[in-house]
Amino acid sequence: MPEIADPKDVGPGEFYAAIGVGPHPVPWPEDPRLDPDLLAAGDRRNVLDQYRYWSVESIVADLDTKRHSLHIAIENWHHDLNIGSIVRTANAFNVAGVHIVGKRDWNRRGAMVTDRYLTRYHHPSIYDFAQWAQIAEVPIIGIDNVPGSKELEGALLPKSCVLLFGQEGSGISDEAIAACEVIYAIKQYGSTRSMNASAAGAIAMYAWGMQHLSPVRRN
Repeated sequence: MPEIADPKDVGPGEFYAAIGVGPHPVPWPEDPRLDPDLLAAGDRRNVLDQYRYWSVESIVADLDTKRHSLHIAIENWHHDLNIGSIVRTANAFNVAGVHIVGKRDWNRRGAMVTDRYLTRYHHPSIYDFAQWAQIAEVPIIGIDNVPGSKELEGALLPKSCVLLFGQEGSGISDEAIAACEVIYAIKQYGSTRSMNASAAGAIAMYAWGMQHLSPVRRN
């Protein structure tokens, strides 16, 4: 049976029964991408309309044909709930892969099961992650407001790269800082010196997208 977000794993106003479509009228379309269970019961998942009634496997196969060259990596030492939100944004940008560095088990609540549509990697340490990046020839770019970081605004981000995010509060670890080719910070204009990690993730991915996804310009 296709997996649907459990109400206890979603935030206010995100209850899955409020979205999607009901059972598909018979006769059903003859399309191998469609899931019989979803056709019969309805599709209440948080997916694009073009993927309604598709099986998870079919959606992943289609996404695999158009993955972008951006990777996302997140340090996971304290089961930070922001990890799931960053993963959800990574799904929205259809990144090449999501890398969990540290503990294998991570807080999936904010991901809203979007991790099932992504290529996932686990690296037990920063060293292992850095080894992967070196072999893949993908530069590691940290996102954090640590001493020595440069401003993200105006920075030219490589088309193929991995953006690395640290934990809420503690930020990127010293080992991760040493592994980064460069670290960018999001400029702050108010009284706080930092912002929520998931918000920073969304801003950084959007900054990359504005440079490499050819946004449509409107007058």
